[in-house]
Amino acid sequence: VQLQASGGGLVQAGGSLRLSCAASGRTFRSYGMGWFRQAPGKEREFVASINWSGSNTYYADSVKGRFTISRDNAKNTVHLQMNSLKPEDTAVYYCAAARSYSGSDSVGEYDYWGQGTQVTVSS
Repeated sequence: VQLQASGGGLVQAGGSLRLSCAASGRTFRSYGMGWFRQAPGKEREFVASINWSGSNTYYADSVKGRFTISRDNAKNTVHLQMNSLKPEDTAVYYCAAARSYSGSDSVGEYDYWGQGTQVTVSS
């Protein structure tokens, strides 16, 4: 699976962005998908994930109620709708795919990673 993230940019606090992750391969629908982020000088952290059918989603406490993850298996895409953005959301955002998805927030669960897209939120 190859993953291509897009949709990042510069936005003011309180604004919104929608990230997209396009996946190659006909087995996309069998993977759990996740979004992670990494700010300068910090470790990569879990943001949100979704199971193969979209029936189960998980969020980090820091984004719960503001971010929404979704997927379209017909188009091999995963989205992260980010509302009410805060300066602390500034990071490079990565999408990832897990063959054996359990809903864990662990980086180690994911087998494939996209290249990342920069999100910058100004105060």
